[in-house]
Amino acid sequence: MSDEFEAEVFPRGEFGVQIMDLSGANGSDPVETVTGFITIEHANAFARRYVRDSVERCRAPGMDAKAVLDAWFAFGEDAEVLGAGDDAWVSRAELKDFADTPVRDAEERNWRVLDPRRDEDDDDDEDAP
Repeated sequence: MSDEFEAEVFPRGEFGVQIMDLSGANGSDPVETVTGFITIEHANAFARRYVRDSVERCRAPGMDAKAVLDAWFAFGEDAEVLGAGDDAWVSRAELKDFADTPVRDAEERNWRVLDPRRDEDDDDDEDAP
Protein backbone atom coordinates (compact mmCIF):
# COMPACT_ATOMS: atom_id res chain seq x y z
CA MET A 1 0.00 0.00 0.00
CA SER A 2 1.38 3.39 -0.95
CA ASP A 3 2.21 6.06 1.60
CA GLU A 4 0.09 8.51 -0.43
CA PHE A 5 -2.97 6.26 -0.14
CA GLU A 6 -2.46 5.83 3.59
CA ALA A 7 -2.16 9.61 4.02
CA GLU A 8 -5.48 10.11 2.21
CA VAL A 9 -7.38 7.40 4.08
CA PHE A 10 -5.83 7.83 7.53
CA PRO A 11 -5.40 11.46 8.50
CA ARG A 12 -2.59 12.39 10.84
CA GLY A 13 -3.31 11.04 14.29
CA GLU A 14 -5.48 8.14 13.13
CA PHE A 15 -4.41 4.63 12.25
CA GLY A 16 -6.01 1.52 10.82
CA VAL A 17 -5.40 -2.22 10.81
CA GLN A 18 -6.10 -4.36 7.77
CA ILE A 19 -7.01 -7.98 8.39
CA MET A 20 -5.96 -10.42 5.66
CA ASP A 21 -7.27 -13.97 5.20
CA LEU A 22 -4.22 -16.10 4.44
CA SER A 23 -6.36 -18.92 3.02
CA GLY A 24 -6.87 -16.82 -0.10
CA ALA A 25 -10.64 -16.80 0.23
CA ASN A 26 -10.61 -13.02 -0.36
CA GLY A 27 -7.83 -13.07 -2.92
CA SER A 28 -5.41 -10.29 -2.12
CA ASP A 29 -8.15 -8.04 -0.69
CA PRO A 30 -8.31 -7.54 3.08
CA VAL A 31 -11.18 -9.17 4.95
CA GLU A 32 -11.74 -5.88 6.73
CA THR A 33 -10.06 -2.67 7.78
CA VAL A 34 -10.51 -1.64 11.40
CA THR A 35 -10.22 2.11 11.90
CA GLY A 36 -10.35 4.47 14.85
CA PHE A 37 -6.97 3.85 16.46
CA ILE A 38 -5.73 7.20 17.78
CA THR A 39 -2.20 6.08 18.66
CA ILE A 40 0.33 3.87 16.94
CA GLU A 41 0.69 1.89 20.16
CA HIS A 42 -3.04 1.10 20.20
CA ALA A 43 -3.03 -0.05 16.56
CA ASN A 44 0.15 -2.08 17.07
CA ALA A 45 -1.16 -3.78 20.20
CA PHE A 46 -4.43 -4.68 18.46
CA ALA A 47 -2.62 -6.10 15.40
CA ARG A 48 -0.17 -8.07 17.56
CA ARG A 49 -2.91 -9.62 19.68
CA TYR A 50 -5.04 -10.34 16.61
CA VAL A 51 -2.23 -12.29 14.95
CA ARG A 52 -1.32 -14.01 18.23
CA ASP A 53 -4.93 -15.17 18.56
CA SER A 54 -4.97 -16.35 14.95
CA VAL A 55 -1.80 -18.41 15.50
CA GLU A 56 -3.29 -19.99 18.62
CA ARG A 57 -6.52 -20.86 16.78
CA CYS A 58 -4.37 -22.72 14.23
CA ARG A 59 -2.50 -24.65 16.94
CA ALA A 60 -3.69 -28.18 17.78
CA PRO A 61 -2.39 -30.38 20.61
CA GLY A 62 0.95 -31.96 19.81
CA MET A 63 1.79 -29.70 16.86
CA ASP A 64 5.39 -28.58 16.51
CA ALA A 65 6.24 -24.98 15.55
CA LYS A 66 6.59 -25.77 11.84
CA ALA A 67 3.14 -27.38 11.74
CA VAL A 68 1.66 -24.36 13.54
CA LEU A 69 3.21 -22.00 10.99
CA ASP A 70 2.05 -24.17 8.09
CA ALA A 71 -1.49 -24.14 9.48
CA TRP A 72 -1.38 -20.37 10.03
CA PHE A 73 -0.16 -19.66 6.50
CA ALA A 74 -2.92 -21.92 5.16
CA PHE A 75 -5.83 -20.87 7.37
CA GLY A 76 -4.84 -17.95 9.60
CA GLU A 77 -5.32 -14.22 9.46
CA ASP A 78 -2.58 -11.60 9.35
CA ALA A 79 -2.87 -7.97 10.41
CA GLU A 80 -1.14 -4.95 8.89
CA VAL A 81 -1.00 -1.58 10.65
CA LEU A 82 -1.73 1.31 8.30
CA GLY A 83 -0.74 4.93 8.72
CA ALA A 84 2.21 4.20 11.02
CA GLY A 85 5.03 3.92 8.49
CA ASP A 86 8.21 2.39 9.93
CA ASP A 87 6.68 2.37 13.43
CA ALA A 88 4.06 -0.23 12.45
CA TRP A 89 4.16 -3.63 14.12
CA VAL A 90 4.66 -6.43 11.58
CA SER A 91 3.83 -10.07 12.17
CA ARG A 92 7.06 -11.39 10.64
CA ALA A 93 8.95 -9.87 13.60
CA GLU A 94 7.31 -12.24 16.11
CA LEU A 95 5.67 -15.01 14.10
CA LYS A 96 8.37 -17.60 14.80
CA ASP A 97 8.20 -16.86 18.53
CA PHE A 98 4.40 -17.16 18.45
CA ALA A 99 4.66 -20.57 16.75
CA ASP A 100 7.45 -21.78 19.05
CA THR A 101 5.74 -20.87 22.31
CA PRO A 102 2.04 -21.45 23.03
CA VAL A 103 0.39 -18.50 24.74
CA ARG A 104 0.31 -18.78 28.51
CA ASP A 105 -1.59 -15.60 29.37
CA ALA A 106 -4.96 -15.32 27.61
CA GLU A 107 -4.67 -11.52 27.70
CA GLU A 108 -1.90 -11.77 25.07
CA ARG A 109 -4.52 -12.81 22.52
CA ASN A 110 -7.43 -10.67 23.69
CA TRP A 111 -7.66 -8.25 20.77
CA ARG A 112 -11.36 -7.59 21.39
CA VAL A 113 -10.63 -5.43 24.43
CA LEU A 114 -8.51 -3.16 22.18
CA ASP A 115 -11.01 -3.02 19.29
CA PRO A 116 -12.09 0.61 18.72
CA ARG A 117 -15.41 -0.65 17.27
CA ARG A 118 -16.22 -1.75 20.80
CA ASP A 119 -16.28 1.93 21.81
CA GLU A 120 -18.75 2.63 18.99
CA ASP A 121 -21.03 -0.14 20.27
CA ASP A 122 -20.86 1.35 23.78
CA ASP A 123 -21.83 4.77 22.36
CA ASP A 124 -24.82 3.21 20.56
CA ASP A 125 -25.99 1.63 23.82
CA GLU A 126 -25.87 4.99 25.57
CA ASP A 127 -28.01 6.59 22.84
CA ALA A 128 -30.77 3.98 23.19
CA PRO A 129 -33.90 5.12 25.06
